[in-house]
This record gives sequence, C-alpha cells and structure tokens, in this order.
Amino acid sequence: MLSAPAWLTLEVKYPDRATAFYDAFLELDVVSETEDAAVLAVGDTELRLRAPGPVPRGGLHTHYAMTIPEREYDDWYDRLDERFDLVEHAFGDARSLYFYDPEGNCVELGERSVDGDGVTGLFELVLEVEDLSSAVEFYGALGFEVVDDGREEGRVRLSTGELDLELWSPRLGIADARGGVHVDFGVVADSPRSTAREVADDALAVTSVEEGVRVRDPDGHYLTLVSDG
Repeated sequence: MLSAPAWLTLEVKYPDRATAFYDAFLELDVVSETEDAAVLAVGDTELRLRAPGPVPRGGLHTHYAMTIPEREYDDWYDRLDERFDLVEHAFGDARSLYFYDPEGNCVELGERSVDGDGVTGLFELVLEVEDLSSAVEFYGALGFEVVDDGREEGRVRLSTGELDLELWSPRLGIADARGGVHVDFGVVADSPRSTAREVADDALAVTSVEEGVRVRDPDGHYLTLVSDG
C-alpha cells in the first residue's frame, strides 16, 4: 500500500538561485544546501533541487501542486500577483493558482482545509508518458488507484489517497503546464520490496538503494518506494 509523497526532485541549473526563489516567494524552509543541491521542506515532503549530473536526474518542466490553507488563499494570490502572471482555476469550490519558477516548472498552489500556515504539503505530481494506457497499468500495479479517467483528453489521474499522480500524454494543461520528464520522486510504501516486485517484469530497472527500492518506469521516471518505518 502506498501513501504519502516523500520527495520530488527538480533539475535546476543553479541550486543557489532556485533555493533563493523558493525561499523568497513560497517561504519554504531550507533543510540543507550544497554547491550542487538543496533540500527544502514542503510540510513532511522534501523538495530537492539538483544541478545536472548523474542519474537519477531531477525532473524538467514538471508540473506539481502544493497545498495552502484556504483562509490564506487570497493573501497568497495578492502577494504573488505582484510578481507573476498568475492563472487561476477552480475545481468545484477549491481554487488553485498557477505560476512558473525560473526553471520552467509550473507550480500550483491549491487551497485546502488544512491546519498550519503557509505551504503545507505536496498533493499532486504530473508525469509525461508515451503510452498512457500502459503507464496507467504500470502505476496501477504499484498501488495507485484511478480516480479520474480522462483518457480521451490525454490524461488520467491516479491517487494513493495522499498523493495524486497525473499521467499525461505530451500536451499542454492549465496554464500551459507540461508533465515532467525523467522525474525523480519518492513515495512511502508499507512494503517497498513486495510492491516493486509487482512491476519488476515491466520496469526498466528495479534497484535497492539506501532510501528504499528504486523503480525506473518505462518512460524513464524514477520512483523510490520508501518504508514507512
């Protein structure tokens, strides 16, 4: 069984500049920082910023979404609207605002009924895939459940209950967002090894690493299954 996101990695040319951006505009706490990488806190999830280098690389032009308390939404909108060309979209009663970071990643802030202040967590990640049906089957075998099948539109939304994963055929979404390529992310799993075995025959690689079991999917994305212990 899969649950919460553990991390998302973005490839950035200059980690110090990207770190300054996320610190200044989203007020994310810096957990660690080196010349080639930085880690920022998005609630209990890590946002990892990594300079180009060895695989797994961070994602490029990745669209992802983070939660903010609904009581703060208007303040966030007013603050960011002074600096960015914001796009706003409503999903029922829940509003989201979209803007881009300096590396071309489409950042979404979605209002939710959550405790805490500021950016409180990561709730959505979008991957670009070549064959949508095959990708849905692959991630379904890992434990993601389909919650919105928009296959005719070139997208399918799956979920663990704590992380929504959107699989997109190459396309433009809201705010001209694109799904990320060669994305590196981690998800908490009850049993990383047995979960990875479910896709071992279809994965490009399954490797034991220090943080858990890393699965490389057929589109070149890296998902590391991390123990909840």
